[in-house]
Amino acid sequence: MKKNLNKNLLSEMANAIRTLSIDAIQKANSGHPGLPLGLADVATVLFKNYLKFDVNNPKWPDRDRFILSAGHGSMLLYALSYLTGYKDTNLKQLKDFRKLGSKTAGHPEYGLLNCIETTTGPLGQGLANAVGMAISEKILNKKFGSSIVDHKTWVVVGDGCLMEGISQEAISIAGHMNLNKLIVLFDDNGISIDGKTSLTTSDNQLQRFKACNWNAVSIDGHNYDQINSALKAVQKSKNPTLIACKTIIGYGSPNKSGKSECHGSPLGKEEVISTKDFLKCENKSFFVPEKTLKQWRKIGNKNKKIYTKWKSRINTSKLGKDFLKQIKKSVYQRKENVNSFLENIIMSARQEATRKSSQNALEILLNDSNKLLGGSADLTSSNLTKVSNSKTSGKNLNYLYYGVREHFMAAAMNGISLHGAFIPYGGTFLIFSDYCKNSIRLSALMKQQVIYVLTHDSIGLGEDGPTHQPIEQLAGLRAIPNLTVLRPCDAIETFECWEIALKQKNAPTVLALSRQSVPLLRNDYKINKSIMGAYIIKESKKPKVKIISTGSEVSVAIEVFNNLKKLKISSKVISMPSMELFETQNESYKRKVLGEGLTVIIEAACDFGWHKYINGSGKIFGVNSFGESGTGKDLYKHFGLNSNIITKQIVEEYF
Repeated sequence: MKKNLNKNLLSEMANAIRTLSIDAIQKANSGHPGLPLGLADVATVLFKNYLKFDVNNPKWPDRDRFILSAGHGSMLLYALSYLTGYKDTNLKQLKDFRKLGSKTAGHPEYGLLNCIETTTGPLGQGLANAVGMAISEKILNKKFGSSIVDHKTWVVVGDGCLMEGISQEAISIAGHMNLNKLIVLFDDNGISIDGKTSLTTSDNQLQRFKACNWNAVSIDGHNYDQINSALKAVQKSKNPTLIACKTIIGYGSPNKSGKSECHGSPLGKEEVISTKDFLKCENKSFFVPEKTLKQWRKIGNKNKKIYTKWKSRINTSKLGKDFLKQIKKSVYQRKENVNSFLENIIMSARQEATRKSSQNALEILLNDSNKLLGGSADLTSSNLTKVSNSKTSGKNLNYLYYGVREHFMAAAMNGISLHGAFIPYGGTFLIFSDYCKNSIRLSALMKQQVIYVLTHDSIGLGEDGPTHQPIEQLAGLRAIPNLTVLRPCDAIETFECWEIALKQKNAPTVLALSRQSVPLLRNDYKINKSIMGAYIIKESKKPKVKIISTGSEVSVAIEVFNNLKKLKISSKVISMPSMELFETQNESYKRKVLGEGLTVIIEAACDFGWHKYINGSGKIFGVNSFGESGTGKDLYKHFGLNSNIITKQIVEEYF
């Protein structure tokens, strides 16, 4: 590293970021110019001297990750993408900023441009994603060595990211795990949308991070020597690092810099002219001087040789070939040992909670795969997400203790999935999916294969009472596009649901599992019936009643079936582990399963979303109030989810 920086060159390069950003935001008449103007100097030094990336190989597995957690400053990222020469970013993309169908969306969206490592917008998510990525890097580094995996994770945060509660969960575990290749660049400008941050916070961020086992320094974010020294110092750090970059929001704007006015609104035409004049830039829209653009393009290509050498090591070493297998997405196929496992389930025919069935399934699946990376939010013994082959340390680590950090766990799993090499799964109670909801939604939005193991899925959990008994959670999760919610009824369905989750390459999955024991209802296993979303599990001839149910209530439905049979009323029971999968089936299959007749639905949750299956005639037996404290058995009777009560109501109202 040269000791003397060419500050004029750096200034010209930083100003290219600034002018492109303000032009795009002004043209869109929407956006946040404050961050790109303020952080341009830091970004320039980082990309020029330290960031390991190659625009010719944008998905290089050993590239540094650069995450803009403060996603409102998206034009910083888009300008950098164009300037460094990413093939998928041109001036037209910048001119189409925030337009419908543009790849330069208001907040960065994963999959639209190669420079975007994760979808950011909800503040703090990018920071937590970055911790997940750094966790992946550390695990892979231990397993394959520094010659194959050795990269950093850089994340830009603003005051808002650090105000959100998820940030504390993220920095706490990052410090605890000594994620020394994680560097947080804090755009410390003291301004939020409402005004000065002194309106709402007195936090000393340096002391806060240091208390969590981080290095923490403060620098002038417009002083190139200080920026370079700070970035150089983190290269051999033994702890994660916070660099608080004191910046002026909207730097260069004569009338709006340092003020909240430039946080979330365009500068205005006159102010754009004044800003370019202050920065000594030409008053042309979307203009970058040729010599400045050449310097940026050099940066985009500076790591070609490093990439080539890495590729050579990958191709010539056994570990390299093993690494390629690790990161390659494979299609799940049921193996022969699974049939023996399922046969044994049927032979034993024992009652067990589906959370236990899930653990048994994992015993088989984890032995067959080195890609599953599990964990739990301090509920390992309740979620049963850990098995005999789970390793919590060493080269083959495949299980993480997330602590009481549900929101972070969900966001970190997104980061782990985005990083590549692992399929993350993590457990908590279904009721606490509310803590995870933002992250679960982003899993679905980004089409990530993340598996949420959500146990204690109904009032059946019993004595913990209404604070722990989920009522509206299933409906809320089912409302999220591209999320598959699976609620299996027994051990066979539970294994089938795990198979479905492992096949879902472009979508997250929720496994909603019972605390209480349920009987084995299936005696067949060769065909995965759950993958259809719903199927007939019990049927008599010419049924007059169809009973649709999920999870632990399917056994109640079968009891109702038997009661009706004694009363000479024919019926059928439809197990519907997944509404979402059922809705993807063709109309012929749907009609075959649903058929005609009275519809009865049984689920120990709110009835929201079930009315579409009623067709004007039928009844839903659910729970539309908060739960109660008591045993699961007593609660089912209290809420009318008892087979005798249901049978009596059906007969009295319809026969």
